[in-house]
Amino acid sequence: MKLNSIETFTTPFIGFVRVTTESGAQGWGQVSTYHSDITTQVLHRQVAPWTLGQDTTDLDDLLDIVAEREHKFPGSYLRRAMAGLDTAIWDMRGKQQGKSVAELLGGTPGLIRAYASSMKRDITPVDEAARMKHLHDTHGFDAFKVRAGAEVGRNKDEWPGRTEEIIPTMRREMGDDVALLIDANSCYSPDRAIEVGHMLQDQGFSHYEEPCPYWELEQTKQVTDALDIDVTGGEQDCDLPTWQRMIDMRAVDIVQPDILYLGGMCRTMRVVEMADRARLPVTPHCANLSLVTLFTMHLLRSIPNAGKYLEFSIEGSDYYPWQDGLFVQSPYDIVDGHARVTDAPGWGVEISPDWLARSQYQISTAP
Repeated sequence: MKLNSIETFTTPFIGFVRVTTESGAQGWGQVSTYHSDITTQVLHRQVAPWTLGQDTTDLDDLLDIVAEREHKFPGSYLRRAMAGLDTAIWDMRGKQQGKSVAELLGGTPGLIRAYASSMKRDITPVDEAARMKHLHDTHGFDAFKVRAGAEVGRNKDEWPGRTEEIIPTMRREMGDDVALLIDANSCYSPDRAIEVGHMLQDQGFSHYEEPCPYWELEQTKQVTDALDIDVTGGEQDCDLPTWQRMIDMRAVDIVQPDILYLGGMCRTMRVVEMADRARLPVTPHCANLSLVTLFTMHLLRSIPNAGKYLEFSIEGSDYYPWQDGLFVQSPYDIVDGHARVTDAPGWGVEISPDWLARSQYQISTAP
């Protein structure tokens, strides 16, 4: 199955990718969100030259060739671009075989428990709890994640006292029968992270995400070793040797790869296998309702060490206005706190023709 063309449909916030083989088979994928117009340029200039005209059967090896040929560019943009190619090829394979990607990966369609994931820090604890209670009552969520500290905040809070208020408020308002999670987004030094961790433990929180600057693995390990609560992380990491080191040193209790930051499904499956050998669960990062959440749904229906739930962003057009109108039919209905992977071939979703018509288009073709 030689690759004949790579097309991109892009805005600054999101970019979809369509691949076509020499036989005419097609599939849709997505580069990572945010500065996606830059990422698609990387795809056309630094991924397409090494993959057009090449056989896609051994996709792992093809992606490794891209990384090797572009060895002077080991960072995030190249991986975000590679993810667009990878996810489009998985969709193409599913359509060719009449199977969902979950089935191609050895899993099955079906339900996945979701947690309601807040992205906001500029919200009072009382207002945050109120909207979570509404989601519990209307959509059946029984797990909820809120935010601690300020993003990469050097120990500062979003405003003084917010963290100390939101932790007990969430437990008091939500009751004892729900799971509570929190994300510090690289805010704390180890000492402060441990202090906050004890507050979380006292209120029965079960998931403490990225407490220290994510690149400081030794700092995160100090927190993990000091607390009983599950410390989690990894969403930002796109380097496979870093992943291996993180897992070998047990820097976290739960790993959180982001399929699109990491470089696609193939590279994410390598992290899944590393974690499985270490008996660590995988609760991926997928913080918006582009295709990344759908990709993650298929992954979680397929792997032996899937974590307890799917991250599901609860933010609407006030926070993510670019999410509106992406799909002909949304794949993101939550019923009784669960999302569903269907048995439709590939990813099982159709990009909106109206959205595509408004996007910036580019194509690269095989020589």
